[in-house]
Amino acid sequence: MTDRRDDAPPTTKKHGNAADATASLIDGKGSSVVGRSVTINRPASELFAYFRDFTNLPHFMENIVSITVTDPKVSHWVVKAPAGATMEWDARITQEEPDRLIAWTSQPGADIANSGRIEFRDAGARGTVVTATIAYDPPGGTIGKLIAKMFQREPAIQARRDLRRFKQLMETGEVATPAMNPKQYEEMGL
Repeated sequence: MTDRRDDAPPTTKKHGNAADATASLIDGKGSSVVGRSVTINRPASELFAYFRDFTNLPHFMENIVSITVTDPKVSHWVVKAPAGATMEWDARITQEEPDRLIAWTSQPGADIANSGRIEFRDAGARGTVVTATIAYDPPGGTIGKLIAKMFQREPAIQARRDLRRFKQLMETGEVATPAMNPKQYEEMGL
């Protein structure tokens, strides 16, 4: 007898398909689906609270230019796109369960139609498994997706990097970077 339970993100399950990922999204938008998970050695309540304050997200999501919260359920996002361009949209929270999940969808008129959810699941002594599932319509279709991938701006690449930086920030208090910090410049006399 085979155990068919699988706690992987819906887009990477051995026994499932990409449609499973968007089925759980209220007002799901997007034809391309990305799912990534990371285990962070912090309680779900702490991770949820940090993530839920959307003004914190630019601290670890490198493509975000700004997020402006316009009301408790709506925020305006500006993100970097290839070739120095930016994309903008308003996102509305469609589902929220404290310490467990946040789901959203873009409002009409978005530069990139998107929806998704971030889930926080207790992992016992290991902390919390954080899973991000994002559905989006790449601007320019397949060609646009390829260009975004070349410029490292494609959501599948960014989701993995952003979750890794979120883990670093929450576990150590900082995001590791190859850039020199002001103290290092000072020590070198620069």
